[in-house]
Amino acid sequence: MLWAAAGVVALGFFIALEIAARRYGLPGPITNQIREVIFPPKSGFLLYAGMALMMVVLTWRQRLIAAGAAIGIDVAFLLVRWALDAKATEGQPFGNGALWVVLGCAVIAVTRRTGQERVLLLKGVGLALLLVAGRKTGDTWLLITSKTRPMVLDQYVATVDHALGNPSWVVGQMVRATGPIGAHVLDFVYIQLAVAAVVVALYQLRNVAAERRFPRHHLVRTFLVIGLLGPGIYMLFPVVGPVFAYGPGAFGTGGVHWAVANLWPDTPPPINIPHQVPFDEITPRNCMPSLHTAWATAIFMHSRKGPRALRFAGVFWLIATLGATLGFGYHYGADLVAGVVFTVTIEAALRSIERGWDRSGIQLVAYGATVFATLLVSYRYLSMEMAEYPWAFGPLLILAMISVVFGYVRTTKQWEPKSAPVRQPEPLPEPV
Repeated sequence: MLWAAAGVVALGFFIALEIAARRYGLPGPITNQIREVIFPPKSGFLLYAGMALMMVVLTWRQRLIAAGAAIGIDVAFLLVRWALDAKATEGQPFGNGALWVVLGCAVIAVTRRTGQERVLLLKGVGLALLLVAGRKTGDTWLLITSKTRPMVLDQYVATVDHALGNPSWVVGQMVRATGPIGAHVLDFVYIQLAVAAVVVALYQLRNVAAERRFPRHHLVRTFLVIGLLGPGIYMLFPVVGPVFAYGPGAFGTGGVHWAVANLWPDTPPPINIPHQVPFDEITPRNCMPSLHTAWATAIFMHSRKGPRALRFAGVFWLIATLGATLGFGYHYGADLVAGVVFTVTIEAALRSIERGWDRSGIQLVAYGATVFATLLVSYRYLSMEMAEYPWAFGPLLILAMISVVFGYVRTTKQWEPKSAPVRQPEPLPEPV
């Protein structure tokens, strides 16, 4: 019943976004997903990652058959496009096969499976499709933010960043100094964040096929909730990022005529009384909070109980993602602080739902939500004070973030089951 209700809500949400996108003359998430059944997909890596996520419910023999079928279908599509001279000018030349296999498993679940086996396979298909649909939904949300929020609040956040030492300007100069190699590495990490999440999720879901059930909490749940709630904050606090508001646009593709000034990453913006500024109807208002930081933080948190290699990968992906978000000018430092608080609060809420709400869980979630709301209000109404007294507000912002993280670590450690000492048998009485 719960899965069915969640499916109905998700479908209604996708239909609403489809209608909203159509109002602006563009295809929505459902149309884009259906299109990838035939046409070159936007992200073949993500489709294969989704298929890998679905395969946790299959046996090893079934996994080999599914992988072979996906590769074979992709080869067939490549040959047909080559014969018809239909090159993949947009998107990637592979990934259709993975989507076909996922949809085929859905058909098999409905027509050839019954009872618990059908439910388990449909759950696997649902996770795969939700991962891919989340990407399409995010693209539509970004379109909506650019069309419905003509004014942006970048001057407020840029003013707040003076209290943090203007980290986007500092890291932007560092990335530029590394040359194309450093930029390409960070760009790969930034783009393939969902694939990294699937690697961690596969470890968490490695026993699903044997146990015939999913764990009650895993990374995919956190990812989906972050993607669901985050764009709503974009609508309340529209920000385009320093490379657009104070620079030439991403990869120098434009935006200077809309920018407040062409300063990034060479010269930090001066401290002036901030105000809302108009911006184009193309650039997404997707900075506050930084969802890439949020997702990378979630990957880091969920990788802590994995093997050493997975823990190191979680640390690397978090550091590289922070470097990319700042170094490419996509986010301000204040966005990252809010993103960490946002994620830790969501993770605390999901874990509280998993184990049952109690006083400690309610207090932790309430505290995280209060800190997050306070950050947004402060960014909007205390930005000048923060910039004028950086020695006070800079550490205060970092301490507010650390306090939420510390509260989460301390509270969840109390939730861990404690091992009881082994009771020693009492010695038998000596015979009289």
